[in-house]
Amino acid sequence: MKWHIQFSRYAIVGIISNAIGYLLYLLLTSVGIGHKLAMTLLYVIGVLQTFYFNRNWSFKHQGESRSAFLRYLVSYALGYLLNLSVLYIAVDLFGLSHQIVQGGMIVTLALMLFLLQKYWVFVTQTTTNHTV
Repeated sequence: MKWHIQFSRYAIVGIISNAIGYLLYLLLTSVGIGHKLAMTLLYVIGVLQTFYFNRNWSFKHQGESRSAFLRYLVSYALGYLLNLSVLYIAVDLFGLSHQIVQGGMIVTLALMLFLLQKYWVFVTQTTTNHTV
């Protein structure tokens, strides 16, 4: 499948997931839940549901799902740690608006995670026969 089709499908899944997630983030933080805890809760939910849609629709991955899921978890763990670090530095240390910082991180992480999924998570291993 061509990369632009994959990216378009990935973007649709991401836009819907992140729009709902960001609205829930704003809701949770408005009722007093801390910005880092709100991001953590929504991150876990987002990882589980986007794996299903990205594997089956965005990338149409036919490979083994267990190993793909483990790679997916690793890539999202890296994204989570980056997101948490940026929130800590930008919001807690520098006093920037958590709403703006988190909005920017959604876009940044989406691009990073697309590349990881395309070239690492949902790559089907093929073997070639070489005759010597």
